[in-house]
This record gives sequence, C-alpha cells and structure tokens, in this order.
Amino acid sequence: MRRHPNFLPYLALAFVCFFWGTTYLGIRMALESFPPLLLVAVRFILSGAIMLLAALLQGSYLPRGRELLTACASGVVVLGVGNSCLVYAETMIASGLAGLFITLSPFWLVGIEALLPGGERLHPPTILGMLVGFCGVALLIAPGMERGINRNLLFGFLILQLGNASWSFGSIFQRRQAARAHPVLIGAVQQLAAGLAFLAPALLAPQQPIAWSTRGVLALLYLVTFGSIVGYSSYAYALDRLPVAIVSVYPYVNAVVAVTLGWWFYREPFGRLEAAAMAIIFAGVALVKYTTRSHGKPIHD
Repeated sequence: MRRHPNFLPYLALAFVCFFWGTTYLGIRMALESFPPLLLVAVRFILSGAIMLLAALLQGSYLPRGRELLTACASGVVVLGVGNSCLVYAETMIASGLAGLFITLSPFWLVGIEALLPGGERLHPPTILGMLVGFCGVALLIAPGMERGINRNLLFGFLILQLGNASWSFGSIFQRRQAARAHPVLIGAVQQLAAGLAFLAPALLAPQQPIAWSTRGVLALLYLVTFGSIVGYSSYAYALDRLPVAIVSVYPYVNAVVAVTLGWWFYREPFGRLEAAAMAIIFAGVALVKYTTRSHGKPIHD
C-alpha cells in the first residue's frame, strides 16, 4: 500500500479527518481559560514559529517575495478569519453542533472552485453525494428544531458560514498560486501570519481576563501540536496533491469525531438517531469519493 503514488496524500487527509475532528472539543476546553481572539493569536503564533524554526534548522527553502505575500494573505483569510469564526461560534453553541455546521463547507469549497476560471466542473453524482451528507447532518439537528431556533444557534450558524466561505476561498486562492516552497512550509507561514495579524486585536479588544487552568493550557498545547502543526500541515499537503472534491469530505468525518467527543466529555445527545445520521454522512462521503475518481481531474503524485 505504501508504494501507491498517493499513499502519503491520503494518509495526510486521514490525519486531517481525525485530528481536526478533535479540535472542536479542544477549542471548547481552551475557551474555559482563554478569550477567543487571544486563543487564535497565541495558537497560530506558536505553531507557525515552531514550524518555521524547524525549517530553518533543516535548511529548507522558505517562500519570499510574491510567494511570501500570497501565503501571508491566504493565511489571514483561511486561518485568521476562518478559525476565529469557529472559535467565536463555540462561545454560543456546543462543539459537536459546530462540527455539524462546518460540514456545509464542501458546498463552499467545491462551488467556489467550480465558479473560478479553469475550476473543476461539478457533476450531478458529486452534488448528490454532498446532498446525502447534508441530509445526515439535518437528521442530527432535526430534534432541536422542534424547540425553535434560538438567537445563539442562529448567530453561531451564520458565523460558521462566514468562516466556511473565508476558509474555502483562501484555500483555493493559495492552491492556485505557483510556489517553490513545500506546501507544509506555506502552511507554517500562513499560521504565523494569521497569529500576528490577530495579536493586536487580541491585546486591544476588551475581553474577559485569562482564567489559568491546567486543562485550558493543555487544550491550547494540543491545538498547537495536533490541530495546527500536524493537522494544518496535513491539510496543506493533501490540498496540494488531491482534487478539491476529495479533500472536501473531511468536514463530514470531523463532524462524526466532534459529536462523539462531545457526547463522551460533555454528554451531548447521542443515540440511534445520531448513529443513523452518521451512517448517512459516511454514505455521502463514499459517493463523493467514488464520483470524483470517475469525473475528477487526474490525481498527480
């Protein structure tokens, strides 16, 4: 299996599917100690600086000039705006529910790609797979709709869609740029740029003081290590090597992981209905993957 030309890209995508699913819980725990903007700034400054320092010690080629500017710009859009929207949403809604709302991101990712010149054209079976996955998400949140949509739920949903749009556009923008640097190093620059861009607002904006706790600090370190260094590096590598429609299935798996951990740690509802919805989500993921193999552009090494 390791001899398959796309073994590493698919392994990277598997890391994204799992580790990013755990970050929803990590963010909720970290928010018990850190205010949202400060959490975003510190997380990405630490992860970006660690990765760039490691690259310097290894003598790796670092982006410069236009390549550096585009990496910084996409980092602020993808991580600064995209992740801060998620963090703020988790101050209003449960971590598992946030993971479910993020599953709408493939519509943004594949849709924006299709609208841009030279983008991968959408095919009916691919759209059907996305809709099947969305039906699974709808089944998960349907019981809560009976009580009506409260303001926090509505605002949380809208903020996450802003984050989805920002994340998707920035990801496609970076993917279309010619780059000499390795995609993992581009990801490191993006993280450091996002952290530095949000540092001033984090220090100047009125927010609640830091409530130091062991769990909050450990959650932050987990986000830095597995959410950013491992997770985002894997995402940048997979997005560079695989078709957008394949990479876009990760939010569905993330949602399953997020809901499971939410039930485990915070006893968020989980029963037969949730299990059936997850099965539908996986069916949608499988359909998207199958149709992309049939219609998508060739996967390069």
